[in-house]
Amino acid sequence: RYGRNKGSFPVLESLATLAFDYPRRSAFFEGQLTEFLLLAREERMDPHAFKGSYAGAMGFGQFIPSSYRAFAVDFDGDGRRDIWRNKRDAIGSVANYFAEHGWRGTSAAAVRVQAAGEALALANAGLDLDHTVGELRRLGVGGAAHLPADAQAALYRMENVDGAEFWLALHDFYVITRYNRSAMYALAVLQLSWAIAEQAAAQDKDV
Repeated sequence: RYGRNKGSFPVLESLATLAFDYPRRSAFFEGQLTEFLLLAREERMDPHAFKGSYAGAMGFGQFIPSSYRAFAVDFDGDGRRDIWRNKRDAIGSVANYFAEHGWRGTSAAAVRVQAAGEALALANAGLDLDHTVGELRRLGVGGAAHLPADAQAALYRMENVDGAEFWLALHDFYVITRYNRSAMYALAVLQLSWAIAEQAAAQDKDV
């Protein structure tokens, strides 16, 4: 259902409300309001015509205005960066966001592992890759022998209906969390991508 709900709130009104009537984050939303007015001028669009989330996120990928101005691309070359109706532009813009944040795509983003001992205390400590694979192995992480010992990593404990799972997150996992700062989101995105790739490979075999 990617992008089915792109938001129905007027972006101009949402950002103005948050900028001037939400003191805790007013500075952030004042900046986003400025970015939004600039992008409306750059795209030659009526600022009252934009719809998005209650927090001013827009389009299929829910870009905030500063992300739109920095990372949105005209992926199909039609002269517009349309992340509201054009899925090619929307997906290309998300891919550009990942690329600009260091996406490599050459090795695993996360690996399911076992964890015991001192490693358990390090699970879910944060989104930064504060440890190396070698260090986590020494502290009780198993199932990562094939990974470079000097690779930066973080350990996550995820709960599901069958109990806890442990995942070793690597560089590209961290890049996903630059897009949405949630380890659960990042893992869900990865697992969905694996399922899509598996289905595509099966269809290729049938052809």
